[in-house]
Amino acid sequence: MDRPYGEGVSDPRPPRSPLALAALACAAVVGLEPVTARSLAHHDPDVDAALIEDTIDRRWVVRSPRTVAAGARLEAESKLVEVLFGWVSFAVPRVAGTAALPEGGKALVYRAVAGGPLQAAALGTVPSLPSAIGRALAVVHDLPTRLIADAGLPVFEAEEYRERRLAELDRAAATGHVPPALLGRWESALEEAGAWRFTPVVVHGDLDGDTLRIEGTQLAGIIDWGQARVADPADDFAWLANAAEPSAFDAVMATYTLRRRTTPDAALTRRARLAGELALVRWLLHGVSTDDTHVVDDAVGMLTALEVSVAGTGW
Repeated sequence: MDRPYGEGVSDPRPPRSPLALAALACAAVVGLEPVTARSLAHHDPDVDAALIEDTIDRRWVVRSPRTVAAGARLEAESKLVEVLFGWVSFAVPRVAGTAALPEGGKALVYRAVAGGPLQAAALGTVPSLPSAIGRALAVVHDLPTRLIADAGLPVFEAEEYRERRLAELDRAAATGHVPPALLGRWESALEEAGAWRFTPVVVHGDLDGDTLRIEGTQLAGIIDWGQARVADPADDFAWLANAAEPSAFDAVMATYTLRRRTTPDAALTRRARLAGELALVRWLLHGVSTDDTHVVDDAVGMLTALEVSVAGTGW
């Protein structure tokens, strides 16, 4: 849902089937002989992805860009993840091989990270998960910001980031699809300058139940680093703040605060909840920019429900 800086291009290449992606995986990795191939949901709509199982029960992920911009994002992500491998204790998807595409660019193949997606309800029933996620995010947010710059990914200052959010809100308002009550709520939040005095850090940028991979009762890994950037630490708590039970979210934040090298700013939790709401704005803008009526209708429905749920509350 969150595509804060990917512009995309017009007329993307048609999607590749799982079988076509499996053929690319064969070309990319010596000894990889596919047995099954199925489509895999990907956070970047301009990337085709498939999960491949081979003859010796290994699982692979192959991703193929449909646009030049998507290819550049995959390349930048692969550079970052290769460096992250030496900094983090959880698994990340390192590139195992590449295959040239006929139209230019490359498909990338990775060993699949173990585990499955995190269900928000598990945070309240598996005591080890909130602390594991809090520790992992503390490590990510304490990474040197030069890692992002060196990979060619975006670096934002705090005020610049707030202005980007304001610009997104202006574009959303112009669509006529955002309820006035939500516009007023978000404008007030973004104009509260004191709440936006954060120190920018390395963030995953698209953290949710799909990108957090759980094996048993442990955090196995974090995938899909294509939206990584230096920005607001609150971005990585947006899904958790809005999907998890309050006690589970508080447990994540307690461990995170304890493990960070510097004390998180006082408004982080408020901005995290706001970031979850503003994700609907970006989903709406994506639907409008791609002329996808299904996405627009989905976003409008969620915005309408949000207006009801936050009525009479402060941000």
